[in-house]
Amino acid sequence: MSIPDYMQCAEDHQTVLVVVQPVGIVPEDQFFKIYKRIASVSQVSIRDSQRLLIRYRHHYLPENNEWGDFQTHRKVVGLISITTCASAKEWPQTAERFHGQKEVYSSTLYDSRLLVFGLQGDIAEQQRTDVAFYSSFEDCPDVEKRVDDFVGSIFIVLESKRLDRATDKSGDKIPLLCVPFEKKDFVGLDTDNSPVSLLLGVKRHYKKRCQGRMRKHVGDLCLQAGMLQDALVHYHMAVELLRGVNDFLWLGAALEGLCSASVIFHYPGGTAGKTVARKPSISQPADAGKRHRPGAQEVLIDPGALTANGISADTSTEIGRAKNCLSPEDIIEKYKEAISYYGKYKNAGVIELEACVKAVRVLAIQKRAREASEFLQNAVYINLGQLSEEEKIQRYSILSELYELIGFHRKSAFFKRVAAMQCVAPTIPEPGWRACYKLLLETLPGYSLSLDPKDFSKGTHRGWAAVQMRLLHELVYASRRMGNPGLSVRHLSFLLQTMLDFLSDQEKKEVTQSLENYTSKCPGGMEVIMLPDGLKLPPVPFTKLPIVRSVKLLNLPVSLRPHKVKGLLGQNMSTASPFIYSPIIMHNRGEERCKKIDFQWVQGDVCEVQLMVYNPMPYELRVENMGLLTSGVEFESLPAALSLPAESGLYPVTLVGVPCTAGNITVNGYHTSVFGVNSDCLLEGLPAVKTSGCLVEVIPSLPRLQLSTSLPRSAHTPQPTSKEELSSTVSLQLFNGETQQLTITLKNIGSEDIETLELTSKIVSTKEKVFGEFLSWELEESLSHLPLKSGQAVTLTVSIKVKLDFSGQENLLQDLNDDGISVTGLPISSPLRQVLKPRPENKSVSSESGKAEYSHIKTLEALLNFKYSGGAGKVEGYYRELSLGVHVDVEPSVFFTRVNTLPATSTRQCHLLLDIFNPTEHELTVSAKNNQELVLHASECQRMAIQVDKFDFESLPQPDQETARFTNPKQLEEERQHAQGYQINSKLGICWSIPSLRRRGEASVEGVLNQLVLEHLQLAPLQWDVLVNGKPCDCDVIADCKAGDAVTLEVQLTNRSKNSVGPLALTVVPYQDFQNGVQNYNLEDAVTFIGSNTFYIDTVKPKENSVCVGALLFLYTGDFYLKIKFQDDSAGRELPLAWFTLPSVHIRALATPLQAGA
Repeated sequence: MSIPDYMQCAEDHQTVLVVVQPVGIVPEDQFFKIYKRIASVSQVSIRDSQRLLIRYRHHYLPENNEWGDFQTHRKVVGLISITTCASAKEWPQTAERFHGQKEVYSSTLYDSRLLVFGLQGDIAEQQRTDVAFYSSFEDCPDVEKRVDDFVGSIFIVLESKRLDRATDKSGDKIPLLCVPFEKKDFVGLDTDNSPVSLLLGVKRHYKKRCQGRMRKHVGDLCLQAGMLQDALVHYHMAVELLRGVNDFLWLGAALEGLCSASVIFHYPGGTAGKTVARKPSISQPADAGKRHRPGAQEVLIDPGALTANGISADTSTEIGRAKNCLSPEDIIEKYKEAISYYGKYKNAGVIELEACVKAVRVLAIQKRAREASEFLQNAVYINLGQLSEEEKIQRYSILSELYELIGFHRKSAFFKRVAAMQCVAPTIPEPGWRACYKLLLETLPGYSLSLDPKDFSKGTHRGWAAVQMRLLHELVYASRRMGNPGLSVRHLSFLLQTMLDFLSDQEKKEVTQSLENYTSKCPGGMEVIMLPDGLKLPPVPFTKLPIVRSVKLLNLPVSLRPHKVKGLLGQNMSTASPFIYSPIIMHNRGEERCKKIDFQWVQGDVCEVQLMVYNPMPYELRVENMGLLTSGVEFESLPAALSLPAESGLYPVTLVGVPCTAGNITVNGYHTSVFGVNSDCLLEGLPAVKTSGCLVEVIPSLPRLQLSTSLPRSAHTPQPTSKEELSSTVSLQLFNGETQQLTITLKNIGSEDIETLELTSKIVSTKEKVFGEFLSWELEESLSHLPLKSGQAVTLTVSIKVKLDFSGQENLLQDLNDDGISVTGLPISSPLRQVLKPRPENKSVSSESGKAEYSHIKTLEALLNFKYSGGAGKVEGYYRELSLGVHVDVEPSVFFTRVNTLPATSTRQCHLLLDIFNPTEHELTVSAKNNQELVLHASECQRMAIQVDKFDFESLPQPDQETARFTNPKQLEEERQHAQGYQINSKLGICWSIPSLRRRGEASVEGVLNQLVLEHLQLAPLQWDVLVNGKPCDCDVIADCKAGDAVTLEVQLTNRSKNSVGPLALTVVPYQDFQNGVQNYNLEDAVTFIGSNTFYIDTVKPKENSVCVGALLFLYTGDFYLKIKFQDDSAGRELPLAWFTLPSVHIRALATPLQAGA
């Protein structure tokens, strides 16, 4: 016997073997259909206490049948032949074939049956017990009944043989049962009653051998007949007899039979591990299904009280019986002993191997894996002679299954792989690559491998990477030899994705080269590959080529970001928790990915997602067709190609796309094409990827505005803003007080019409005080062109006017003293042209330090903000903003180093004295209204005197009471001074120009006027007018009169204050000025008043006036002056003195011309 039955188990010892074979030509599917029905009759109850179990085989070697005496379950006792017969003519030939088939197993056959299909007629109507006729394979309802009767006949023969062998016939000679290889050893052995035989004891030894073997044989028959107790008794007796004569082969068989009977008792469910066990008897006790019965070794069995399972239905009858059944522990010990005896015989290798397999199945149920592995290890080294390649494959496959049964998964995978390699051994003319591939797939779990890459993204790597890589390489090779390059690509992709960390640099290069070769013929994709046996190969996305560390959705550029109209903000705002943090919120990565981002994308605009990627390969990695995977709104992904340097470190990659509709969009991942393999990498399968959210709202489309200017662009960026917030920045250099025009062209480059446009400005990051409007424009002309169609443009002119503080620095004033400036001999109202005298003891203003001090460039920055909207986005309440930065470097033009005032001859005028310094390197001219130009050379200072009318500051608009109440008084004072300075500056009209540069501008005194100067320039609330003979006497006007004539003097008071004034008393005092510092007030003889020299004015209400009139008489000719002063006891002394400044009166008394003829 050379071919073992690896499927045998201990309980097979109680079965009888029936062979089912076809006769002639029978369709395979029909044969197995009938075979399945026959095999369904696996057990037949004979009597209440007995049953017969049948084991069917459709193929059985006759040489194995020769071992039927050694173990009766190996003996073919029944034959069922299946044939087709179309006509009566074929019947004789069919019957002959059936007879020939019976001859093969004739030495052991108990009974046989022939099932004939397709024959009809007289022959078919014959009633025969050994032949059954059926018209077709479908019309055979009583097949099972026939088989049941057939099994009953077998049992009768079996029972008769058992009774015949079991009966003690001491007078008869007991035959010697032999195995095939023993027959030649007993040929010619003298076992008669010869003196030699008696002397040597051969006869006695031989008789015990015969008895022991027969006892063992009868035990087999009892076991098959369902008499478990009898079998145990016979096995025990056989063991004792055979042990005494050292008949080791049969002793091993007796021990194995004892083990089998004990296993049948302890484990009625069987040890084969099948899901469907044999049908139990109705009398089986409740605990019979337990795998292990601890008290079984103490049970004494009565042969007359057995059920079909060999177990007493009444457990009370088991007490006090003989100890025949082995304990679970003893079963294994006896198996070991039996196998050791089998090992003594080279020709019993198959028996030894099958015994090891049976013991392993028992140990598997007992969960004694280590001892089971020892039996299997012994089975590995059992030599069965020359095995065919198919037999080797079967042997290794069964060893693999048994190792799997005891939980040795890696060992099981090892033998399964050996079996796979055996399928394609060089000695096989036609290697079975498909069988090899199938077996290799079955080894994957044993090596902690699966075909799903998701299993390798969780936690640490499981299993031996080197072995796993070897196995994956073998899968790749096998699939290639199968002629399936798609499988090769999938397995090679899996190897590269999951084993990348364990590949050396050289291995990485080799694997990728192989992958590129395969994908050139069959590109890799994301489809699921279905194998013929129903196994699915999931796709393998290359999430490590490149490795993505983070995914960040980028906001649109600042100029394209949509803004919600403030009044509509609340409509789309979701209700949020009032708490800053809640401990019951479950923070996990999945929620972060689903969280909506707090900015929006716009339909039709290019949107960006930034990935931080890393190339783990030791060479440059080319990634083609890399784009975004999204869900939600329709999205047009614009794929990119990139080349990452070797081991690049984190490298930013921006993927772009265009949302085509409005709604919510979710970025689910990205797709790549690397080495010819297309991959869809989903973020949900990449827990290590950082992301701040992948859900963003897409709003309806908005127009796009492009801005261009007449001035060159600048790299300057206003400090509070970032460069990305500005569409562009213009930069220019102006002198203080200069004005520049900026032309801005606005072009609609989007698809939507621009329907609204607003413009605002804001000065940023300046420490300087700006006077007047820095930026000004007229928007009405541009708005008239709205709506602005796509491609159309409109222009806008913005005026840039810089007016900073023109006041000089403190250290400059030290060099500009009055002693260096002379006003002698010049009219006080004319410009002064005296150059500053350099002093040897002090540094001149033209020195380098002075230039550095006054050439300091100041910076002025502002933002022009364009707010525009249109299209569907405008309907939803969204708009866009476009910002233009304006950077101005302001160079000083002129400085007012000192400001002073001198009284003019008129009380309603005064002289404003300005010391003007030219800090530039060019000749500069300064002019004011009604004044000549003043020329200043570089670093030159001159004084300009400007006669101005005093100002009525009371006429300026005053803040209302509500504003004044809530405003800082200091701020109110600054605003008041600013308004006064602006009024003064507008009247002065001071301008400068640099002829060589053709540059001109204004000079403002707003920042240089102090409180004292403002008071001097202010028109007094009480206005006094003095008239001599009805003519105003002011501005150095000399009133002429004749000596001896009465001179009328009028004093008029106009009250412009807010309160009533008066009553007042004024006294007129005449005097003469000798222009040498001597004034003569003793003029009683020269001037006389007509009436009193004191004028009285009653109370004058606001906005009213009062006039008092008097007269005086000059007695002599000459120049006289009148001083009008208030009396000390006047009620108006609480008012400021400046309110009571009256003009001086100069009267020239002339001689009266002589009358003709006088």
